[in-house]
Amino acid sequence: MRRPALVIMAAGMGSRYGGLKQLDPVDPEGHILMDFSIYDAVQAGFEDIIFIIKRETEKEFRKKIGDRIARHVRVHYVFQGIDDLPEGFEVPEGRVKPWGTGHAVLSCIYQTEAPIAVINADDYYGKQAFSQIYQYLTTHQDDEKYRYMMVGYDLEKTLTENGSVSRGICSMDENGFLTGICERTHIEKQGDRAVYSEDGGKTCVELPLDTTVSMNMWGFSNSILDELQARFPEFLEKGIAKDPLKCEYFLPSVIADLLHEEKATVQVCRSTDQWYGVTYREDKPVVVEAVRRMKQEGLYPEQFLN
Repeated sequence: MRRPALVIMAAGMGSRYGGLKQLDPVDPEGHILMDFSIYDAVQAGFEDIIFIIKRETEKEFRKKIGDRIARHVRVHYVFQGIDDLPEGFEVPEGRVKPWGTGHAVLSCIYQTEAPIAVINADDYYGKQAFSQIYQYLTTHQDDEKYRYMMVGYDLEKTLTENGSVSRGICSMDENGFLTGICERTHIEKQGDRAVYSEDGGKTCVELPLDTTVSMNMWGFSNSILDELQARFPEFLEKGIAKDPLKCEYFLPSVIADLLHEEKATVQVCRSTDQWYGVTYREDKPVVVEAVRRMKQEGLYPEQFLN
């Protein structure tokens, strides 16, 4: 079995945060949030990192992280371009939005034949998650079905005080396998509870705080890349016809289809760690304080990956 690679989705526009949030330092030593994920991944056993970025940010990205990280692990780059479409398709006039997480991961199809772990660049997942995903990818292989996995978190540990968030709400069977995932695009804290809305906040539905949610931390055999490629044209036909400027090829939607077709299983491993992220600029002080505290507790050295 090939050793798994870590795929980091870093091509996001950061529209709600303002600016290229993936490269924003979170401690006095200049580490960015991605450094902590890479450090945890290396400690877990990962030796290859694949960065998904935009071509226009390549120079800044290499300067601030890529060249530095390359001294510790093998670094590869792939580019998510809005015009990277199958033959017969063109970018709709006026479209500037990327095609989504499914399209981002599809960018890796010619880069690796190994199993892959997929994460967001601007999330802190915790040490436990990387150990879980590496252990799974090195001990499981496809058989009559694709054998995938996901690290899940309690909803309560993924919310922000500064606005609404999108989360994949997971349902599982008695053995901890994913049976469905529903994207809720407007979840927010209201006091000591969490609610979601589908009508702009006019009406709200409460969600249990221990609801398992996806934070886009997935473990896949290489088969996921072929599936993403095969399904992309159909998505484009339907999506462009319905919403040409904003439709997105979501990774969880493809996984949901594979589950419905009984082509794959997804083992859900729940992490007990606190998630941190910078969805909004106002989230940064919370992350900075969390990083300071974790260093003080000895979870991370003052300097690393330098």
